[in-house]
Amino acid sequence: MSSHEVNQTEMLDVIDDLKWEKIHSSKVFRLSKIKQIIKRVILYNVLIVALIVTVIPLWSGIMSAFKTQADLSLTSPLAPPTIPTFEPFIYAWQELQQPLINSVLFTTLATIFSCLLGSICGFVLTKLKFKGSNTVFLLITLGIFLPYQSIIIPLFITIRNLGIYDTMWAMILVHSVYGIPMTTLLFRSYYESIPESLINAAKTDGAGVMAIYRRLILPLSPLPFVVAGVFQFTSIWNDYLFALILTGANFEPASFALSNMAGGTETAWNNTMAGTFLYSLPIILIFVLLGKYLMQGLMAGAVKG
Repeated sequence: MSSHEVNQTEMLDVIDDLKWEKIHSSKVFRLSKIKQIIKRVILYNVLIVALIVTVIPLWSGIMSAFKTQADLSLTSPLAPPTIPTFEPFIYAWQELQQPLINSVLFTTLATIFSCLLGSICGFVLTKLKFKGSNTVFLLITLGIFLPYQSIIIPLFITIRNLGIYDTMWAMILVHSVYGIPMTTLLFRSYYESIPESLINAAKTDGAGVMAIYRRLILPLSPLPFVVAGVFQFTSIWNDYLFALILTGANFEPASFALSNMAGGTETAWNNTMAGTFLYSLPIILIFVLLGKYLMQGLMAGAVKG
């Protein structure tokens, strides 16, 4: 066999190999494409199911809130109202007006106090470290895992002995103190990212502890305050156990008043759904107004953590 024929044979072999590799790579590409399509189909189906499970109760509640009691009894919960009415909202507002005002007041004040205390604790435990500071931080954060039910009896006795039972100050005191562990954890993790050189420079300039906190730390803290504030406000607003134990007829929080609307032998679900919407409105507004800053704070905490 001549060298020319050998070269032709080798070239044909190379061409065959290239064709086979092209066919093989094409098959691999098709298989990977099919796998991606299958994964997307499964993911989209799961998301659609989750969306349906989430939307159906919301839709049912909204439709019920605009129905009369007779319309509610004769139509499906998912069906639109025959004649929309705002009477359930008027009734719910009359029942929840003062409790909502009470809840806004003590929730706002308790959120402010717990965030300030958590910020101070986080600052002290990160920038003014002392012997045993890590142990103190551990003991504080253990409060996160302390269930409400375990302290109800001694808490009730303490509040009664202080003479603030069934007042706004009972709710403010309890929620402010109970929020310290979580807010301390949030602020400490954020303050650890602040360079020590800034603190040392402030000390060199003669700034005291409170001056450093007020003029240096606080201006750097809007994002953790938003994150801690939203978390605390939502947690306090949705609390029912402390509202049940520490309040009575003189000071009624909205969560307790809403449960009373749903109680009894016969429940007017249109009124209850309207009340639920009014009760949820402050939380919805907070997330609408502060959602952008909340995400920025969470991302900043994740990166710096």
